[in-house]
Amino acid sequence: MTAPTTAAAPRIGARVLLLDPDDRVLLIHALDPSDPIHHWWELPGGGLDDGEDLYAAARREVAEETGIEAITLGRKLWVRETRFRYKGRDHHRIEHVFLGRTSNTAPQVALRPTENEKAGLIERHWWAATDLRQCRDKLLPPALPRLLTDLLSDRLHSTPLTLTD
Repeated sequence: MTAPTTAAAPRIGARVLLLDPDDRVLLIHALDPSDPIHHWWELPGGGLDDGEDLYAAARREVAEETGIEAITLGRKLWVRETRFRYKGRDHHRIEHVFLGRTSNTAPQVALRPTENEKAGLIERHWWAATDLRQCRDKLLPPALPRLLTDLLSDRLHSTPLTLTD
């Protein structure tokens, strides 16, 4: 269960639903260092730096977390508001998620993970939509298998969705 947050203002972030030429999505498997049993799969991304716009943050975060710089960013797919507990603290985030494509899944630059990412990263994996639907681990957002299927079958609304969890 997600604990309520006491944060005054949410942190704004950007994430990328990054697809390869086979329409596999890249997810990062992470854990809470203060509660290693709590783990999940999520899209690459993170918070905005001072003065940074959403698109710049999305590109920077993908490069830092995956080493992949050769991406084409497309439309905003959804905005997700979430409250969660991590490292013993309550957090409140609003994340803007963009469609991204890459023709090269190999890292082009050295990874630049933050200390926080080093402590919580387990692995990175490209998932086919069929495999993602079979995943029993926690996915963020929880509706990711359906959202990916809708996107790939051109059923995802052209206006960004609003997600909360």
